[in-house]
Amino acid sequence: MSLIELREVSYSYTSRYQRVDAMIGIDCAFERGKVYAIVGKSGSGKSTLLSLLAGLDLPQSGEVLFEGVPTSRMDLNKYRRECAALIYQNFRLFPLLTVMENIMYPMELMGLGGNAARDKARELAARVSLPETALNRFPGMLSGGEQQRVAIARALTMDRRLILADEPTGNLDTDNGDRIVDLLVALAHEERCCVIIATHDMAILPRMDAVYRMSDGRITPVSGGPEPA
Repeated sequence: MSLIELREVSYSYTSRYQRVDAMIGIDCAFERGKVYAIVGKSGSGKSTLLSLLAGLDLPQSGEVLFEGVPTSRMDLNKYRRECAALIYQNFRLFPLLTVMENIMYPMELMGLGGNAARDKARELAARVSLPETALNRFPGMLSGGEQQRVAIARALTMDRRLILADEPTGNLDTDNGDRIVDLLVALAHEERCCVIIATHDMAILPRMDAVYRMSDGRITPVSGGPEPA
């Protein structure tokens, strides 16, 4: 059964000079326990797709359904806090908060603080192989690979089931990029998350359960997964 599904989803951007159809009547579904790659040229609609899946925006037509419920009928702030997390290429950590505080932040928004949040943050840091010594450092004191691990640990708070990653290896060297992909694949296969990665990194594609290409507002399967309707 699909965790999240797009039905006839369209989205466009309009300026005084042009209209860009980023998504045109897209039908596609994504399941728990699988890791997906979305590939395509810059401007092909990958980031728009992730934005709609993450509940940062709503489709202009059609529906995005999470566990059968349209996101248009949800409290999107609650959806992002509890169900879906978006991991960015540039990490988007709070520079003046420690690693511990960065991981705890979503939990505090949900009213979980104190020792319970600290214990959970330590557990999540261990899950992404962050050393205990990193927890009291600031993000700028960490390597790029370590910062991306902090971002992933923060995304796992509140047991979110949908993990979206926008070019997660883009700012990393090959070794650190491979480790981040290992971690994202493990989240899907071992912890039953649904992981969707927008990427230009063709080297990761053999690791994916399914690969889709976005072009001219359409999405088509490259390998794995059912054909979009």
